[in-house]
Amino acid sequence: MTTTTPGIQLRPGRQPWLAAGRWRVDPARSHASFAARVAGRQVRGRLPLTGEVLIAQPVEDSTARLAAMTSAVSTGSPVLDRLLAGPGFLDAGAFPQISFRSELLVWVPAGWRAVGHLQVKDTEHELACQLDLDLPGTRPGDPPHMIIASSWAIDSRWVTSQWVPALGRRILMTCSFSLEPDM
Repeated sequence: MTTTTPGIQLRPGRQPWLAAGRWRVDPARSHASFAARVAGRQVRGRLPLTGEVLIAQPVEDSTARLAAMTSAVSTGSPVLDRLLAGPGFLDAGAFPQISFRSELLVWVPAGWRAVGHLQVKDTEHELACQLDLDLPGTRPGDPPHMIIASSWAIDSRWVTSQWVPALGRRILMTCSFSLEPDM
């Protein structure tokens, strides 16, 4: 038995199975957040996300593209935001976005997985991640949507080549993006 929600199917056990189609990332409800340890203190911030997803049949042929604008980094500190967007870190003037392009979407017994490339400063890095799907209830007449979350650990050397005292090697990233049908 398969339960259906417009554009989304739930497999037995309520595991999400996506219907074929084009989806767009709602930038008003989507972001990438990060946390890094610097000099023993936790630094947190976020970047808005845009992008698109194509769910194909078979699902392994599906593609996703996410982009975060580096000039829009937000930590709550204007001074730190300018430093992170500046040439020593993200270099927003030369590299206006960080992007992820998937090459494979697959369902395994533990859930959805995506494999692809994260591009930071014109350099691509292979990345595999687990995807967690949330199918929030919608009111009658509302378009179908879903929220996907993914967590990654990236190497801080992908963001900066300069030595930063006490910067931890790992930067934890979480992407949360809301998808709506692209009609």
